[in-house]
Amino acid sequence: MSDPLKTAESNLLLQVKDLAFSYGRIEALRSISLQVAKGEVVAVVGANGAGKTTLLRILSALIPPRSGDVVVLGQQVQLASAHKLAQSGLLHIPEGRGTLQSLTVLDNLRIAYDIRPSAQSFDEALGEVYEKFPKLSERKDQLAGNLSGGEQQMLALARAMVNKPELLLLDEPSLGLSPLMVAEAYRTLRTLKGEGLSILLVEQNVKLALRFSDRAYVLRQGKIVRQGLSEELLQDPGFVNHYLGTH
Repeated sequence: MSDPLKTAESNLLLQVKDLAFSYGRIEALRSISLQVAKGEVVAVVGANGAGKTTLLRILSALIPPRSGDVVVLGQQVQLASAHKLAQSGLLHIPEGRGTLQSLTVLDNLRIAYDIRPSAQSFDEALGEVYEKFPKLSERKDQLAGNLSGGEQQMLALARAMVNKPELLLLDEPSLGLSPLMVAEAYRTLRTLKGEGLSILLVEQNVKLALRFSDRAYVLRQGKIVRQGLSEELLQDPGFVNHYLGTH
């Protein structure tokens, strides 16, 4: 199936062609091809164990692919380090929030800023974070590991606000959160999306992901089995019945 995105390669922040990865004899990813353009939000949806988290770990150079071509922010992932990609503008918020548990809220934000300083000062960036998340201001001297799950998700998203990445990889942002905190997390993500941030989102919550993203890929047992514009997928009764559990 052809990719619905038609764009010049120079506008692509992420391009994956025929990516494969195995854990021993178990094929985790099989011939994966996808792309994300500047200013675009793309979702990868699928059940637990479909290979979504493995995909993000490869894209951020945490594990090497078995085969295939992966280019992130103009760099071949096989030749890049996670730190170099982060300095170039990649921010990966893994499942479980990815905060530095033994450091304070303020230190977590400082490190996120120092990896990729911007024209905006740290104090200015911090002011924006505290305006958006007043609770983080109250908790700034507390260890991240002592925060609630919802507060840790706030901190994870606040890292994106101060880091100002070119491309955000986001793994299961709704996992383990109350409906209220999920709504708050996605309000923040919509703000970042409105500011032009490019996002690759991994979610088990298919409907939530499709309502937020521009396009989506469906991953099943390590293989992309469906892709298209998110709005069109949501309006497809066959897709809804099959993937949203109404059939």
